[in-house]
Amino acid sequence: MSSIHLRQGGTSLLLGLDGGTPEILHWGADLGGRLPDPALLPDAVPHSSFDSPVVLGLLPQASSGWLGRPGLRGHSLAAAAGSGPGDAGGAGFSPRLRLVGADSDATSATITQADPDLGLELTTSLRLHPGGLLEVGHTLANTSQGPFALDELGIGLPVGPAGTEVLDLTGRWCRERHPQRHPVQQGTWVRSGRHGRTGHDSSLLMAVGSAGFGNRHGQVWAGHFAWSGDHEQFVDATADGRTVLGAAELLGSGEVVLAPGESYSTPAYFAAYSDRGLDGISEAFYAWFRARPHHPATPRPVVLNTWEAVYFDHDLGVLTELAESASELGVERFVLDDGWFRHRRDDHAGLGDWYVDSGVWPEGLHPLVDAVTSRGMQFGLWVEPEMVNVDSDVARAHPDWIAGPVPRHDAGSRLPLEWRRQQVLDLVNPEAWQYVFDRLDALLTEYPIAYLKWDQNRDLPEMGHHGRPSVHRQTLAAYRLFEALKAAHPGLEIESCSSGGARVDLGILERTDRVWASDCNDALERQTIQRWTSMVVPPELVGSHIGPTTAHTTGRTHSLAFRAITALFGHFGMEWDIREVTGTDREELRQVIGLYKKHRDLIHGGTMVRADIPDPSLMLHGVVAGDGTRALFALAAVSTSFSERPGRVAIPGLLPDTSYRVEAVYPGTGGHPFLQEAAPPWMSGGVEATGRFLAAAGLPMPILNPEQAILLEVTAR
Repeated sequence: MSSIHLRQGGTSLLLGLDGGTPEILHWGADLGGRLPDPALLPDAVPHSSFDSPVVLGLLPQASSGWLGRPGLRGHSLAAAAGSGPGDAGGAGFSPRLRLVGADSDATSATITQADPDLGLELTTSLRLHPGGLLEVGHTLANTSQGPFALDELGIGLPVGPAGTEVLDLTGRWCRERHPQRHPVQQGTWVRSGRHGRTGHDSSLLMAVGSAGFGNRHGQVWAGHFAWSGDHEQFVDATADGRTVLGAAELLGSGEVVLAPGESYSTPAYFAAYSDRGLDGISEAFYAWFRARPHHPATPRPVVLNTWEAVYFDHDLGVLTELAESASELGVERFVLDDGWFRHRRDDHAGLGDWYVDSGVWPEGLHPLVDAVTSRGMQFGLWVEPEMVNVDSDVARAHPDWIAGPVPRHDAGSRLPLEWRRQQVLDLVNPEAWQYVFDRLDALLTEYPIAYLKWDQNRDLPEMGHHGRPSVHRQTLAAYRLFEALKAAHPGLEIESCSSGGARVDLGILERTDRVWASDCNDALERQTIQRWTSMVVPPELVGSHIGPTTAHTTGRTHSLAFRAITALFGHFGMEWDIREVTGTDREELRQVIGLYKKHRDLIHGGTMVRADIPDPSLMLHGVVAGDGTRALFALAAVSTSFSERPGRVAIPGLLPDTSYRVEAVYPGTGGHPFLQEAAPPWMSGGVEATGRFLAAAGLPMPILNPEQAILLEVTAR
């Protein structure tokens, strides 16, 4: 039996090619260089079944006997047109793709299958990246003489028999990416996203693992779909005991019809295997991100965003004072948020009119830009180019540029429901796309804008172009917009913000430089949001800010220390009127900014480590340098504990036979009575221990009240 064996990063993918249907025989732990005869590996034939083994193909098909979720759904319109009452009409709907060619090296493969009767050709690319991350994609070409209506083209990977639990993520606005888990059961577990964008409730990661798998233990198979539009992710467990993990773009009715010679390519599916729990999954994703040639290489600047400082109240004097205060603290990037363009005194009007409001800014943005850049900071600007207010000059002039379920010819045509008083600009329309590009290009040309905070504040459930579903084309048009602006303005950085964290995926991150994880700056909520966002996305790409003392979105009040330690483990910044921060609080804030600058190369380049702590009230996470010489950990209390004291907490991820010094560097016992009263002796001056001792025995920790945290610095001796 001929086969292809891809090996890299502790992972193997074994692909069998005999029998005409390419089949993944193994995806998981490295199998080594010597393999048994693959001819011995097909399954036995059970009673009351097909007369030959049912193959879970590289693309699952009913024509191979697969009774689970099919990989391809669609039909030939030419065959359907030739049918009449009682006429079967030919092989028009069920593909029988069989192998016609394969090419491979040690880490990648290209497999071609064809169905000459239906007139289809499928090319599958598989690449195992150096860190063990597997990238898979399909391209389907119509080689027939008639059109082919595509309903779904999905990607599925087999999970090992140890995979008995499903973990995925869900959420809502200001509570994105919270985990949920349950046993694998017969049937299909499907997470559908019909938001027209990734969605607040989208599962950034879908994982199947061995019973009780955790941060640092257990086998885990996990996947992420790199797409910013409608999609489905699934775990398909069939009656014959096989489990498939996969995803597909969720296409609208009639959205993709391939004419003869046309093709459709799936978004990439990224998947990882780990025998070291979820941290091993993160390592695979981080290695891929950080190997990209366009991955941010410069230190991630300290950000001040003006939204929760001034909201829509734009005043040059106030904003200049804010810039001066920011510069004095060590801020490196100043971002002017919503409210700078025409008619924009609140969120009712003006969206789409991307001209500086001369009533508020009679000299344009030049005085503020000069105030920012003259103090050594970069200038950034908020935009929301994919949306439009009906109360705007551009909507009045071009009502047909508003997307919707029916062709729109005038202001009286039916519109989708409003969301934050806005509609979607139809970027599939070339004139609308060009208008947005021209306006943003003009702003980026006139002003030295280093950074765009690119927002997208609504779902798109009735996304249509000229009466046809168009989420697919709208997503691609948005991608082209990002790409064109970056090509025209090299060095420009863009943040993907989507009413917070509703567009966080590897598709958008191929075109942007960071994501805004959530509109919620409440540090308690952020502990969970950031922890699960960073499961896939490394911290240098996750915006993480200190908000005001009392959170805008929840009303909770937190100490500066808790807010700051939470914000440190990301791309750090502030969203706060820092002019009001004075005295000892200001000195503490300056200290925090100094800590970030001291450790950002570690935070943004090291290995993420998350401890498995039996007490659910505590979270310990940190980053260890690649050479193991230093680390930074945060211990946070997120609720009341079932115990009167935390006892010893293990600190994993260090070199076992290296001696380390562990010090509590922030907030420090001197100015914080809770640490003076409830701190173990070692915290007064630090302690030395080996990595083995710290992982196995741990250290006694202070008694933390809910919503308190400490920062630990670990240095090899």
